[in-house]
Amino acid sequence: MAREQGLGLDALVDVLKAAGEPTRMRLLALLAAGDLTVTDLTEILGQSQPRISRHLKLLAEVALIDRYQEGAWAYFRLKGEGAGVALVRDLLAASSVSDAVLTRDAERLAALKQARSEKAQAYFSRNAAEWDELRRLHVSEADVEAALKKVVGSEPVDGLLDLGTGTGRILQLFEGLYRRGVGVDASRDMLAVARANLDRAGITKASIRHGDIFNLPLDGRQFDLVTIHQVLHFLQQPEAAIAEAARMLSPGGRLAIIDLAPHTLEYLRDDHAHMRLGFSRQTMAEWLEKAGLSVEEVVDLAPEKDRDRQLTVTIWLARDQRQTTVADLSEGGKALAYAGRP
Repeated sequence: MAREQGLGLDALVDVLKAAGEPTRMRLLALLAAGDLTVTDLTEILGQSQPRISRHLKLLAEVALIDRYQEGAWAYFRLKGEGAGVALVRDLLAASSVSDAVLTRDAERLAALKQARSEKAQAYFSRNAAEWDELRRLHVSEADVEAALKKVVGSEPVDGLLDLGTGTGRILQLFEGLYRRGVGVDASRDMLAVARANLDRAGITKASIRHGDIFNLPLDGRQFDLVTIHQVLHFLQQPEAAIAEAARMLSPGGRLAIIDLAPHTLEYLRDDHAHMRLGFSRQTMAEWLEKAGLSVEEVVDLAPEKDRDRQLTVTIWLARDQRQTTVADLSEGGKALAYAGRP
């Protein structure tokens, strides 16, 4: 069965051997639905942790699943692409919707996600008052999101990276735009909220990762669009975060920053941990240029005459300055050559 670049005979047999065992097929079905820990999987399948770990190791050896660390926890999920993964998805699609074992697993997974959602919602509710107060200071989130979608446009992108993902809202907002999405946040509480929101929305093509915005746990040059939404004003060195975001961009990729314009609300420093009281166009342009990006568009969303709304939200859209050219090296063979920023 041809898939993408296809599988050689040995690789095909390895994938079929790995998937062709009841527990491992059950694991693949669960991991196709989102990120789960070994503890989650043992709870759903009712098997020991060492046994589940052995099965996961076999699936990882044939590149069917991803593993990433989040503090003391390791999360697993079905890989987003690859010939072997495409074959596995076909196998899962061929399974009976009335199979008793897979149905029971799905029910236990739904119960686990519901418990995860309730825990995340409790955290969200504890902090809702603070977030609501900040939202009242600027134009509505609906207006900000509408402006952001207009700036970004409707052209599909392969990879979207959302830094400081928070509730995962950007991953939901652009769900129809990207093929593969990743949200990164330093707060494990917020990661729980984001995962619960993605589960609720049925979004499985986006994953959530714990990470430092200054030292991301990802390979560079693999995202067509990177977003940083209302994060930079919390940072001591926002320019360093911009440089790290630029490192993530594929040649010609775009960075969208949504943050506050300069303001004088000093109390936000003490009451809400704001390190910066907004950013001027000139300062942001200098940081973006230093990171190898060129500003394409800047949009200010100023509140109308409302005494309670005192903050202007600004959207900056910048593009990686490397240019991509295609060179024919031989009949039917092509290579990408990049010029510009190394």
